[in-house]
Amino acid sequence: MAELSRDVCALIQNEIALDPDVVVANDTELLLSGLVDSLGVVQIVAWLEDRFAMQIDPADVVFENFETPGRIVEFVAGLQPTSL
Repeated sequence: MAELSRDVCALIQNEIALDPDVVVANDTELLLSGLVDSLGVVQIVAWLEDRFAMQIDPADVVFENFETPGRIVEFVAGLQPTSL
């Protein structure tokens, strides 16, 4: 899970964050802070689907699962516990 955590933070930091000066860590608030917008969430979902060759149910794309990079990792771990 540490590798996924680093990769999620790097993805957000380098490609998605609306403020490139913010250092993204596991506990960085993504949505309420405005660091990531709805398009960014879509990009994260697409990246996860590609990386794990899976489909994420749109009903699972909720604030609680995408609040921080750490929550994203927990969400994916719950879907693919043996892949991490």
